[in-house]
Amino acid sequence: MKMLDMTLGELLDIQAERYPDNEAVVFPFEGIRWTYSQFKQKVDTVARGLIEMGVKKGDHVSVWTTNVPEWLLIQFATGRIGAVLVTVNTNYKAFELEYLLRQSDTSTLVMTSGFKDSDYVKIINELCPELKNTLPGQLRSSKFPYLRNIIYIGNSKHDGMFNFNDLYDMAERVESEILEEIQKGLSPQDVVNMQYTSGTTGFPKGVMLTHYNIINNGNAIADCMRLTYRDRLCIPVPLFHCFGCVLGVMACVTKGATMVLIDHYNPIKVMEAVQRERCTGLHGVPTMFIGILENQKFNEYDFSTLRTGIMAGSPCPTKIMRQVIEKMNMKDITIAYGQTESSPVITQTRVDDPIEVRVSTVGKPLPGVEVKIIDPDTGEEVEPGEQGELITRGYGVMKGYYKMEEATKAAIDADGWLHTGDLATVDKNGYYRITGRLKDMIIRGGENIYPREIEEFIYTHPAVKDVQVIGVPDKKYGEEVFAYIILKDNIKDPPTEEEIIEFVKQGLSRFKTPKYVRFIDSYPMTASGKIQKYKLREMAVEELIKLHKETCTETA
Repeated sequence: MKMLDMTLGELLDIQAERYPDNEAVVFPFEGIRWTYSQFKQKVDTVARGLIEMGVKKGDHVSVWTTNVPEWLLIQFATGRIGAVLVTVNTNYKAFELEYLLRQSDTSTLVMTSGFKDSDYVKIINELCPELKNTLPGQLRSSKFPYLRNIIYIGNSKHDGMFNFNDLYDMAERVESEILEEIQKGLSPQDVVNMQYTSGTTGFPKGVMLTHYNIINNGNAIADCMRLTYRDRLCIPVPLFHCFGCVLGVMACVTKGATMVLIDHYNPIKVMEAVQRERCTGLHGVPTMFIGILENQKFNEYDFSTLRTGIMAGSPCPTKIMRQVIEKMNMKDITIAYGQTESSPVITQTRVDDPIEVRVSTVGKPLPGVEVKIIDPDTGEEVEPGEQGELITRGYGVMKGYYKMEEATKAAIDADGWLHTGDLATVDKNGYYRITGRLKDMIIRGGENIYPREIEEFIYTHPAVKDVQVIGVPDKKYGEEVFAYIILKDNIKDPPTEEEIIEFVKQGLSRFKTPKYVRFIDSYPMTASGKIQKYKLREMAVEELIKLHKETCTETA
């Protein structure tokens, strides 16, 4: 595979010239259709507006929105001027947003009014009370020393915030030549994107990805799908995640394909978009495909135009893969495996792989990507068929974690190998299977959840003495969150399990909220006093199996 040595801005210039009249961006329910030529013009205008606002090369611009058109404009406009796009999970509450804005040194926040039970305007005003007495662009926050600009997407006006449309007016004061000069000074090796991911210890880490990282990963992903400028890819996965940002957007733009975007996942809207826009591809995590297949209106929609797509984000059940191939006509669907630190895809199946391979493995390494399975204790490479830790090296490996040198050294060894923390095997034909995890991570419906973050929040409850969070198997989401809590002694009015769940729901993203809470007197420990989480997991699974049997008996 020939590597693409260019920046996001240069890539968009090439595709706008090559496919000027091909649709680049379609939001079917908002009535938005932009050709590559129109998309480039809009990106350039927003980029000039950001320049006038004072955003410079290296500045961090956080985007806290669902899949809205402005998200794409900011992604490529920041790439054009050398700023770094910081993606913010749409489910974040105040506790999580405060950490991200501080740790990332965000200078500009682009946001909408909110999503589901998160009121973004209320949250940002709670975190920045100075906003109410501040002119747009002049924020001076005691909590966030770098934060200057907040840009609101929408028509309503808010104290201290710009409106997104202000960028178009500001752009009039910046000549196109200034933008061109800035772009000439950028390098493909510059950091262009920072995604926050749960690591093996502590709070989420900012993964620094370069133009070179995500463009080449997107191009390789598209090749595995045999994507061309004639394809129309439906993208219901969130853009704040690598799945949407790279496997979706970058895969399409490297080939000049059309992006058909859904604001946020809704099975009816996905099926409607696929039929109406005659989509040839569809991305999703397994729970999304399950939601479509099990929808009572499934048989009312036409999937005959579908051909390809990607199922990824969590282990893909064989039964669901087969149903997607047979019932949704996605005969060329592929499976991808990776992590944010690798831009993100490491291995992927190909469209000409036998179905058995595509439903039982995560494919072979992408071109230009090295993969080894090693013994986690000795570091020696193991034989085919033997389980070990999957490590990878190549163009996709991140530049590092932002402001976390020690964590970066722990993840990437002296020889440049990224240690994924995932257990895997490889067969004699070079196909990989993921068999488990070394690291303490929960994957719920494609969302990575680090137990420590939930534990830290639950610790803030006045009645909690100690808490341990684990993942337990779940039919719908793959895994669910289970919290074992030791309460403080002599609590007059101890909380109920339901009250703890509600407490977390109010403070953290909904997907991080435990489905199960159990109070316990003590934890299983090693002789040296280390808590044995695997034993807690065994206890939880045993209880859930018993609960399931009792429920089935009562139903019968």
